[in-house]
Amino acid sequence: MSTFEDLWIWAQTLAAIGKKWFITPSPIQEQVIPLLLKGEKNVIGQAATGTGKTAAFGIPLIEKLQPKNKVQALILAPTRELATQIAEEIDSLQGNKGLKVMAIYGKQSYEIQHRALKRGIDILVGTPGRIMDHLNRKTLDLKYLSYFILDEADEMLDMGFVDDIETIFKETNPEKKVLLFSATMPREVLHIAKKYIGEYELIEAKSTDTTWENTNQTYFEVQERDKFELLRRIMDTAVDFYGIIFCHTKVDVDELVSRLNDNGYSAEGLHGDLAQKQREHFLQRFKDRKVNILVATDIAARGIDVNDVTHVINYAIPQNAEKYTHRIGRTGRAGKEGTAITFITPREYSKMSYIKKVSKVDIKKWVIPDIKWVIEKKKDKLNESIQGVLEKESHKSYIEIADRLVKDTNPRDVVAALLKMHYESDFDQSKYRDIIEQSREARFPSRWGAWWQTRLFVALGRKEGYTARSLLELITKESNVAGRDIDDLKMMDDFSFISVSPSNAEIITRSFANKVINGKKAIINRAKESDWGWAKRPYGDRKPFGDRPVRPGGKPYGERRTFWADSPAYGKSSYPKREEDRPSYTRKEYKESGSSREFAPRGTGSSSRGVGAPAYGKSSYPKKEFGDKKTFGDKKNFGAKKIFGDYPPRKRFKK
Repeated sequence: MSTFEDLWIWAQTLAAIGKKWFITPSPIQEQVIPLLLKGEKNVIGQAATGTGKTAAFGIPLIEKLQPKNKVQALILAPTRELATQIAEEIDSLQGNKGLKVMAIYGKQSYEIQHRALKRGIDILVGTPGRIMDHLNRKTLDLKYLSYFILDEADEMLDMGFVDDIETIFKETNPEKKVLLFSATMPREVLHIAKKYIGEYELIEAKSTDTTWENTNQTYFEVQERDKFELLRRIMDTAVDFYGIIFCHTKVDVDELVSRLNDNGYSAEGLHGDLAQKQREHFLQRFKDRKVNILVATDIAARGIDVNDVTHVINYAIPQNAEKYTHRIGRTGRAGKEGTAITFITPREYSKMSYIKKVSKVDIKKWVIPDIKWVIEKKKDKLNESIQGVLEKESHKSYIEIADRLVKDTNPRDVVAALLKMHYESDFDQSKYRDIIEQSREARFPSRWGAWWQTRLFVALGRKEGYTARSLLELITKESNVAGRDIDDLKMMDDFSFISVSPSNAEIITRSFANKVINGKKAIINRAKESDWGWAKRPYGDRKPFGDRPVRPGGKPYGERRTFWADSPAYGKSSYPKREEDRPSYTRKEYKESGSSREFAPRGTGSSSRGVGAPAYGKSSYPKKEFGDKKTFGDKKNFGAKKIFGDYPPRKRFKK
């Protein structure tokens, strides 16, 4: 394996690289740096996040450029965080060369940026939107540009910057060199390359060799309501948890940060609605380890350069395989091990399968940690912490007070009392809520819910002052089962019934196992079949009829009625046929004879369209004579039709 000295880099740059503890170049750096130092071709580099792409193009820029106070290199980045990170990384690599590096982005003062551009910048890093703003204001001149670099090009296209990128391309110096770096290579990126870059050399660095080799990738299948409980178990059992949690929306980030802080964890949130100073402040607190949990949307997936991240947790499953790649690239970096965990609901199983197929990585399913196992794991962590203190001998200053505590008391009891005072809540199993393991059947719920739902009996009714709404709120609050998952709530004076899925029934019954409300034990258990409000009516069992009683006077009832054929009831004679009981009438039909129509007797082969004779055997209606048709003479000839030509123009009258 080569070193940075083998890449023909100046000693001043090597010294700056050595201060950052870079020893050997990554595969993308080993291939790109010599090619850019020659400066002969445009380059497209494909490598996963966290493989050192910034240094791959930053080191050649430092080597090739000289301070001129003019924009010689323009680097486009999709987010503010990534733009700031690139600028800081290049500035730290140049040593004392004197190149002016600056990052510009939205929600930053135009005046500050304009003054800096007017004084002169050598390497400019910015987001497409803010670069476009300065081009429109004529405050940015790109005619001296030598290098145009697009970092994370696929992400910029996903964010809708394709038009801005094309406009910026047209404003640049045609003699420039173009460098395009991307973690993935979709068609849109190749289209930009073909249209604006011309001839280029494609360099690929396999992500599995650098990023995913040290990252343990797993997923849990869990209902939405159980995600927070599962997150707590993972963080409580991890050794020195220091991780990033990804959510879809800003609202989800704020809600999760609030719940984590309320439960005693230390977390900060990062999303687009925060002011730039807030984002930088929260990110710096995370880098300084003042908080060990950072909850963020996808804007932070590219742009957070934090060392030693132990966990990346996809609280919400990524929308596609590319976003999954960029998220998990935050851990397992620089040869250190990391863990990437994804939470999916049963209905998101197909999306997880697609990500596995596209990423070509074996993402294994883990079993949800049991509560007892979590408690035992926390006890092991405490034991390891105590052993670490004993090995360092940092407890010597507390020996005197320890002797006083154990002087008249059993040391075992003293240790137990200390554990109770400081760790009682940590080892309390009731602090955790049960999570039902999801089965394959939960991915395909029945369309006919009532056939498989469980009926629950609730020992609370109207007499306790509950309404349907207040009872539903009580159940959802105590069990965290969503109200939309509770069906067919029926309230009575003393009790009520609800219908839920079997898994939700288990959760609700456990949540109310020892619950007491208004001095009354709130019993919720499976309803008996005879108690179901919609299964049986409370009329009791049906009495058997047995033999029919004897009629007064000993007169028999006779035979029972039969319901087939035409037999009447009770042995009467058959019903008379219609032909014998009612007179038949002769019907006549008409037949066509020449041009006139005549009536003919039925059955003489006439058309079936004929009309019958009058009712009750009366004679046929007499035919009405209308006489000869009146003539009106010949048609008058009015001559040829007059042609008027075009219509005259419309007259306009002045008011």
